Amino acid sequence: MDQNNRLTTEDKALKINLRKDIYGCFAEIGAGQEVAANFFKAGGSSGTIAYTHSAYDMKVSDSMYGSTSRYVCEERLSTMIEKEFKHLTDTLPSKAKDSKFFAFCNTVESLNYHKTNQGNGWIGMRFQLKEEKTPNDIILHVIMHDNSHKMQQEALGILGVNLIHACYFHHDNLDEFLSDLTNRLPRDRVEIDMLRFSGPDFENIDNRIVALNLVKRGFTDATMFDLSKNVLQPASALYKKNVLLMRGRFRPVTKVHIDMIENGREQFLQERQVNPEKTEVIFELTLKDLTADGKISDKDFVDRAELLGSLGYTVMISNYLKHYKMMEYLTSITKESLLGIILGVYNLNSIFEEKYYDNLTGGLLEAFGRGFGHNVKLYVYPAINVEDGSIYDLSNFSIAQNLNGLLEFMRANDKLVQIEKYNPEFLRIWSDDVLSKIKSGSNSWEGEVPDEVAKAIKFYELFGYKSKSVN
Repeated sequence: MDQNNRLTTEDKALKINLRKDIYGCFAEIGAGQEVAANFFKAGGSSGTIAYTHSAYDMKVSDSMYGSTSRYVCEERLSTMIEKEFKHLTDTLPSKAKDSKFFAFCNTVESLNYHKTNQGNGWIGMRFQLKEEKTPNDIILHVIMHDNSHKMQQEALGILGVNLIHACYFHHDNLDEFLSDLTNRLPRDRVEIDMLRFSGPDFENIDNRIVALNLVKRGFTDATMFDLSKNVLQPASALYKKNVLLMRGRFRPVTKVHIDMIENGREQFLQERQVNPEKTEVIFELTLKDLTADGKISDKDFVDRAELLGSLGYTVMISNYLKHYKMMEYLTSITKESLLGIILGVYNLNSIFEEKYYDNLTGGLLEAFGRGFGHNVKLYVYPAINVEDGSIYDLSNFSIAQNLNGLLEFMRANDKLVQIEKYNPEFLRIWSDDVLSKIKSGSNSWEGEVPDEVAKAIKFYELFGYKSKSVN
């Protein structure tokens, strides 16, 4: 990869242009009109480019791909890819025997003249790795952070060339693919918050691992996937939805976790502004909670993802260690919809720790203003008092005396409520204890996790579980 990292955008475009077996088309809508230009500038483009489209007017776009209410979305991109690849192969059947066809498409909104929007776009590539074989698809969503229209276009042009180069020269190595994809594009210019591989040549790719790598490598701070292992772009998946989030390690998922989320959801759905049909329940894992012995274990991550998926929940991975940052991120997506956060009472204690916010100029007050503003509500689940075995909840919640006024403000303004229903028997279940029992070979843990989870742990031998040999 060192050699490839030294290649300029023009070098990569020329390298592809000089390959007689790579041939395709470009369709770029909106601001995304720079990728094909890079291939033209490099020289020898007649050996690579069959044709290009560059629709800017919405009516022109509609005439090509059908009418739509949203132009910068995955659905629009999928329509473009499907139509352009079919048009290419139907029009040039004579080249099929000696050409690996591709269709590169994007639909992009860059920074407007008044700089009142966030540049973003959908980029896709359908391509063959062998002549006359079934093609593969790679889809990604990009957020552009440059502060000028021209620089965003330039970044998009670099990213497009990187994608095509990576598809043909690094498709068999995820680490090399990701390095090539973002070559010469630091995070402060381009953020990739969704990336998905599909097709016959990527059957061994687990897109959840791809999602994990986006966060682990700093391409984005959060991404998510559903119970079908489909990677989702958060802003699209949560568009105009109420969100109920629970953060944790879930190593493994226990009955107390399910009790928290189900009783919390029942209470959340009773809120006046919450529409059950437009509500998303999410389990969120932070990178810190995926770390073991200083390293992030892909297997351990997939183990937890499998269990959460088997229970029917959407999973989010984030790099937001502090609660207020997670809430600030989600409220920027959900806008006026209600955001609910389920947390244990001991986690609430940490939220009120002033030293937790030493990095902020405004300290704790700044964090609460940023993270607990409009349309955010905390649902607090009780715990067993470790000192005397009594129930510890909001009724006897204790913090530093100088913060009592802030606590009362949160409660008086309906930003902090107790989860009323809970099973007292589950309060004595701790994930760390369950994990230790699994590793030690004890059977006592099975009653502390949902039946589906127990079956999955034993069948797949998750979290160090070893089946007992039969004599």
